[in-house]
Amino acid sequence: MKVAELFNIKGKTAVITGGSMGLGAQCADALAEMGCNVVVAARKIERCEDLCNQLEKEYKIQAQPAACDVSKIEDGEKLIDLAVERFGSVDILVNNAGTAWGGNPMKFPMDGWQKVLDLNLTGTYYLTSAAARKMKEQGGGKIIFMSSTAGLVASRGQSTPTYTATKAALIMLARDLAYKWGKYNIYVNALAPGYFPTDFSGRALSPEVEAASKARIALGRFGDEDDLKGAVAFFCSDASKYVTGQYMIIDGGAIL
Repeated sequence: MKVAELFNIKGKTAVITGGSMGLGAQCADALAEMGCNVVVAARKIERCEDLCNQLEKEYKIQAQPAACDVSKIEDGEKLIDLAVERFGSVDILVNNAGTAWGGNPMKFPMDGWQKVLDLNLTGTYYLTSAAARKMKEQGGGKIIFMSSTAGLVASRGQSTPTYTATKAALIMLARDLAYKWGKYNIYVNALAPGYFPTDFSGRALSPEVEAASKARIALGRFGDEDDLKGAVAFFCSDASKYVTGQYMIIDGGAIL
């Protein structure tokens, strides 16, 4: 098989959670450009609708907006049902939806802890299970967890213990599910981005903090609006047909 054929995912159906902005929108854009029909899901459907309209016009694919709070298990199940009803299959799932909560780790608020856990880990797991059941029926699929370099090393910045714990857990969850679902031709991998300025991560850094952060990155810059696309294309296509249960760090060569 030619290399270009390995990367061919035209006509596949991709579901992207947290897909209306930031890294999720970058993933949706990449997969739409490659010819996938996409389901863009987020809590605020207006942003999903705007992005879907843009993707349909630019790439001549079909895009379905969906309101979904991944922390609610029933929402995740409805999202998968919607994708199958609209497009007939779920070939790719990008689990990008996530949140964070800061606080003193010696007296971290339990409501903040539970909110992050419910979205980043529990809801994501049940959504993934719902997608995997459909993928098993259809003969396979590709699943990506959006982890973070924050799940690999202790945080030097804000105190977000639940965020770092859940991002670390997603890497291990990918490895565990990859082993259990490999016999169904279901691939499970994780991406671990470094710092990408987005509406979620916050774009405003003091000049001193920004300079110090970039000094720890081999390429001397933060991630941009294209830097995740190649990795997503790799994990979602047959180019990675012998890669499962792995994670890829995308951080510009940062000193972790």
